[in-house]
Amino acid sequence: MTDEMRPEDVERLVAETCRRAREAARQLARLESSVKARALEAMAAGLRGGAEDILTANARDVADSEAAGRSAAFVDRLRLDPKRIDGMAQALGEIALLSDPVGSVESAWRRPNGIEISRVRVPIGVIAVIYESRPDVTSDCAALCLKSGNACILRGGSEAARSSGAIAGILLTRGIEAGLPRGFLQLVPAQDRGTLTALLRREDLIDLVVPRGGEGLIRHVVETTRIPVIKQYKGVCHVYVHRDANLEMALSICENAKCQRPATCNAMETVLVHREAAPRFLPLLAERLGPLGVTLHGCPETCRLVPAAKLADESTYDVEWLDLELSVKVVDGLEAAADHIAAHGTGHSEAIVTESYGAAERFLREVDAAAVYVNASTRLTDGGQFGLGAEIGISTQKLHARGPVGVRELTTCKYVIRGSGQLRQ
Repeated sequence: MTDEMRPEDVERLVAETCRRAREAARQLARLESSVKARALEAMAAGLRGGAEDILTANARDVADSEAAGRSAAFVDRLRLDPKRIDGMAQALGEIALLSDPVGSVESAWRRPNGIEISRVRVPIGVIAVIYESRPDVTSDCAALCLKSGNACILRGGSEAARSSGAIAGILLTRGIEAGLPRGFLQLVPAQDRGTLTALLRREDLIDLVVPRGGEGLIRHVVETTRIPVIKQYKGVCHVYVHRDANLEMALSICENAKCQRPATCNAMETVLVHREAAPRFLPLLAERLGPLGVTLHGCPETCRLVPAAKLADESTYDVEWLDLELSVKVVDGLEAAADHIAAHGTGHSEAIVTESYGAAERFLREVDAAAVYVNASTRLTDGGQFGLGAEIGISTQKLHARGPVGVRELTTCKYVIRGSGQLRQ
């Protein structure tokens, strides 16, 4: 597709893609679990066998992004290596082994008039995933949609077009060979921005949209479409170090949460420290993270204890850094930490480090987020880490799905009623 493609041609392409997906969705909904599992295993083998082609395509995408002056965090999300490709393949294998939610009975009961009612899980239908820069999303979303019986339309970013195309091509070929309908997976070209607008107008053929990317992309999708959207705006994640925390554990958790992969939505962006622990903990934190390149942005008390820290203002605590930058604040206690999280958190992942059972339970009860941790890193908020195989996204909303969105969250329910001639009186 070129920039000169006419709007009517874009509309025609998107309409045909959506219709193929709708037809495929009907077939996928009734596929045997064994067929889906075999297809996923074949797709995983295809990724491993095609790794060289994927890496060649990805190298060109990375080179273009570096030449365009993209940030290091952006390039990190884009870059693939043999380990990441093997991780993609491993995720497909794990998803293949998961229990199939389609057709499972959530509950069943018999009414006094003799009718039998069951609540059964069924696929959502056609799911469109709009994403930026991360080509591994192509594999995760295709696999999760397949396992849950949904047809998948992918619209990646132009910066990862070659990488996503190579991955999707392998998955499509292997899936069709394994007996899947041709429309089970489709990748809409991203070089023309009109394809996004056209997709978001197809509420007649698309049942759900999942945007994966920056806050700007997600807000654009939400404001443009009438299709239901699973939303994750950003991840301003906190770690609160309580006064009785094991400081070595706290240092390890903070290092992992900030530095293991800082460009992700589940990385720690703010550390809150109890006033009684701050004189001991903050100099140790600066000593631990400084050599790793982390810049601290702190309150006046933080700057007094760590002179190298930059002075923060209130707006600093709303920043999703996605880099080796960290907001720091000294607080009077657990209640103040919870108040700060309520004011500045985004409902993604929050953690407390403490040896106090009472403090831990209170934090779990009072802090509202998709994932709330005691003595563990926020980086664990992930479909694979939770045993879901992968995730199609991490939802920070409260309706339908919250947290890592896996296979079960990509299904809905219908009521199945069996009777013997009953009528309403």
